[in-house]
Amino acid sequence: MFEKVTTTIDEDLCTGCALCVQICPSKALSMQDGKAAVTGKGSLNCGHCMAICPTGAITVGAIDDSMSRFVSFQSDRKWLPYGEFDTTQLVRLMASRRSCRNFLDKPVAQSILEDLVKIGCTAPSATNCQLWTFTALPTREAVMVLGKEVRGFYLKLNSMAENRWLRLFMKLIGKPELDRYYREYFELVKEGMDEFDRTGTDRLFHGAPSAIVVGCKAGATLPKEDSMLAAQNILLTAHSMGLGSCLIGMAVEAMKNERKLQRVIGIPDEETIYAVIALGYPDEFYQRQAGRKKPVVRVFER
Repeated sequence: MFEKVTTTIDEDLCTGCALCVQICPSKALSMQDGKAAVTGKGSLNCGHCMAICPTGAITVGAIDDSMSRFVSFQSDRKWLPYGEFDTTQLVRLMASRRSCRNFLDKPVAQSILEDLVKIGCTAPSATNCQLWTFTALPTREAVMVLGKEVRGFYLKLNSMAENRWLRLFMKLIGKPELDRYYREYFELVKEGMDEFDRTGTDRLFHGAPSAIVVGCKAGATLPKEDSMLAAQNILLTAHSMGLGSCLIGMAVEAMKNERKLQRVIGIPDEETIYAVIALGYPDEFYQRQAGRKKPVVRVFER
């Protein structure tokens, strides 16, 4: 859970306010002779202490300052206090972002993809482990390399699913997934692959010129949750930058079942993929927000 402490404190700048000691979740700091001091053996390296220090006396070595510098826009490094952002516009952004399945034939600059990765890293992660990995596919050609591998996986899966006796056998030994796939996805996948063969229409990545693959290294406390939080940051920011985006679940499922697919795009077996995001400039324009279905909502009171 805890890492090596990389926090340093400038005693000349420290005023002894003790705010850093109060805010530290790993209890790595304490007051010594009226000044804050590093006394713990482990740290989350979260930067709470550095962010709260009124004089800038604290540095956390594990934090890379380049992750807060962007190419495609000018960032504002001032902390935004609670309640000081326009909630109306925030909700408008979240409700306006939709899955894009029509893209222009226009490349996305690699610097924009790199900025999106940095923005993904502003997401929270369990125990602040930050073990995400991001693989950018900046060109249509790179996207299609992965697309062809994913297609090969589903060709094999469809061939297996067509075998009624194999589906029955798998059900009998307590593995009904193949039969469920046959009932729910077989025809849709077959139609998509047949259409690609006939016309070259890409139903998997929808013609997107770029993609970002989000994964996690081994050892993360909650790897899937961490990855999806980072992916959501990317989706929302992409919309604000004028980009369309779409989560490609079928690619994730293929890489989960055959690790060699991720090796083709340079991702080692030790990493697990949780999100594949198609990105590009949209060739669609909506007139209004569509809203959402009503969920199950419970309130429990003791």
